[in-house]
Amino acid sequence: MKKIYSDAASALDGLLFDGMHLCVGGFGLCGIPERLIDAIQESGVKDLTIASNNAGIDNEGLGKLLRSKQVKKMISSYVGENKEFERQFLSGELEVEFCPQGTLAERCRAGGAGIPGFYTKTGVGTQVAEGKEIKNFDGEDYILERGIFADLCLIKGWKADKAGNLIFRKTARNFNAPMATAGKICVAEVEEIVEIGELDPDAIHLPSIYVKRLIDGSPYDKKIEFRMTRERETV
Repeated sequence: MKKIYSDAASALDGLLFDGMHLCVGGFGLCGIPERLIDAIQESGVKDLTIASNNAGIDNEGLGKLLRSKQVKKMISSYVGENKEFERQFLSGELEVEFCPQGTLAERCRAGGAGIPGFYTKTGVGTQVAEGKEIKNFDGEDYILERGIFADLCLIKGWKADKAGNLIFRKTARNFNAPMATAGKICVAEVEEIVEIGELDPDAIHLPSIYVKRLIDGSPYDKKIEFRMTRERETV
């Protein structure tokens, strides 16, 4: 089975269609599959439903797809750094389903595990609970949340071997690991692909069985959401 592709466009060839549902890893600009996002933008596919912690920032990450009006609905936790997201939401151009971060991660994990739904206390008594089934367990109310299972998962890793076993780097692991399992096909981009056997088996975060297509997206430029500096202290 061919697993390694030369670039993002070829890795997504034959997988994209209008109205599809995607799970996209990353947190802000940390651990986002930026090469794959760029290829999505260039493809022109539209009416997308995307589950992701947020939508990047203005014109970076998923923010690019908002600018190009390719996104119909976002399932997200945090949207505070993206003015275009805010504008489209408030104007009614974009459908948004707000979901607490832990619940979003668990919905993706559940989808990947074949679990159609689960009950959680998070959001009880808030707008998060509106329209959802509420059940009482031992005197406490819980919300029924549905598992998420997408047509396509896009993730970013650090290193992979040629079989597709994958390692994430520190906080870039974030939503990538649970989202990798929550779809029919997972396409991963990494910073380095090594020979089979070079990765410590005990260090593997995502087994190769989940990764159907793989690209080396290097080199990457480190993008910073907020650049904060302070004056040098003198004695």
